[in-house]
Amino acid sequence: MSFFKKIFSSEKKETLDKGLEKSKSTFFGKLSKAVAGKSKVDDAVLDDLEEILVSSDVGVNTTLKIIERIEERVSKDKYLGTDELNAILREEIAGLLSETNLGEETEFVVPRDKKPYVIMVVGVNGVGKTTTIGKLAYQFKKQGLKVVLGAADTFRAAAIDQLQVWADRVDIPIVKQSMGSDPASVAFDTLESAVTQDADVVIIDTAGRLHNKVNLMNELTKVKRVMQKVVDNTPNDVLLVLDGSTGQNAFEQAKQFTAATEVTSLAVTKLDGTAKGGVVIGISDQFKIPVKYIGVGEGIEDLQVFNKFEFVDSFFK
Repeated sequence: MSFFKKIFSSEKKETLDKGLEKSKSTFFGKLSKAVAGKSKVDDAVLDDLEEILVSSDVGVNTTLKIIERIEERVSKDKYLGTDELNAILREEIAGLLSETNLGEETEFVVPRDKKPYVIMVVGVNGVGKTTTIGKLAYQFKKQGLKVVLGAADTFRAAAIDQLQVWADRVDIPIVKQSMGSDPASVAFDTLESAVTQDADVVIIDTAGRLHNKVNLMNELTKVKRVMQKVVDNTPNDVLLVLDGSTGQNAFEQAKQFTAATEVTSLAVTKLDGTAKGGVVIGISDQFKIPVKYIGVGEGIEDLQVFNKFEFVDSFFK
């Protein structure tokens, strides 16, 4: 199929393959058992496949779409061997994800006509939010962009300290106040500092609490409103970080956060340590919000731009 062209460098592709190894081996282990002793794709195989996709956290709605597409192939081709199932799955999932123009980036890019380009990062504690910010800052700096971080998660001293560690590691400026300070005030200071320094990119960390949607909504709205006093129409991107290893819980968090604030992009982390990598396929299909980044390892280079074709190719390789 024309979907699959070599896009990533071999090194990047290798990292992606390795990061999805656990998900892949679990998925194909189940698939091998389901088709053992069967030569053709029949209703029983499709039932088993449906169960495998759902248990791989692809999500019920996306799974039903995939099964429907494979049923169409079966009725059209009259006979499909189980040995072809892998290639068919690869093609049909890529086809399904191709119905939107999202997930086609290959590099870390920000629009150059918006300066500073402001990214506000949201997500519950423990999903890898601060790590994602640090790795993102590293990628932008590597491109020669001037980056400023804002520590607006002021509810935990650890969050401010962690962000400081990343700022030191990447060697970029950070704006922070003491724990308990007003997050909007930190965001305001960060943007003022970024404008003074003629920065290209600003990344603002925000508190990861979801126990009260109204409080969260009010707080994020206030942070946005205050930022707009310094730079019009900011933030340019509201990035929600989700922990891929939590599977269906990541779906739930995405629903909660998209209800509380306008999320414009997603990052799915910790895919290397889990068998739940299928969640990216479901999230990419179900939410009309682009998955921009995926975390496939602990190294500083292991945050990757999500490219749906490379992802599906690695998953079904």
